[in-house]
Amino acid sequence: MQEKFSQFDGEKYINLETYKKDGTGVKTPVWFVTHSDFIYIITREMTGKVKRLSNNQSVKITPCGFKGEIKGQWISGNAKVVSGEEAERVIKLRKKKYGFFARAIGIFTSQKGNLKVYSISI
Repeated sequence: MQEKFSQFDGEKYINLETYKKDGTGVKTPVWFVTHSDFIYIITREMTGKVKRLSNNQSVKITPCGFKGEIKGQWISGNAKVVSGEEAERVIKLRKKKYGFFARAIGIFTSQKGNLKVYSISI
C-alpha cells in the first residue's frame, strides 16, 4: 500500500469531512476499507453524506476514533460513486473487516435506503 495510506493501517474509522452548499464542512466518523489506490466508504442513499457528496465531491479524511477524535493528518481527496463488481467487492471487504457489526448495523440502517459505495482518491 502506498505511503499516503500508511496512517490508515490498523484503523477502524476515518473522519470524513464533506461540504454543504455554502462550503461549511461536516465531519462524520465512518467505517472504511482500503483496496488498490483507494479508500472506500459505504453509506445509505438517504443520508446527509450522500446529499452533500452529490453537490461537492471534494472531501478530507483522517484516521479517528469511534467518536471522531482525530488520530492523524487531514488529507484532501475526491469521492466518486462506484457500482457493479467493484461495489460488491468493497461490501465484501467491509464485511470481512467489521464482521458481525457490519451485518447488525445494516439491519438498523436499512430504512435509510440502499447501500451506496464511494471510492476516495487522494
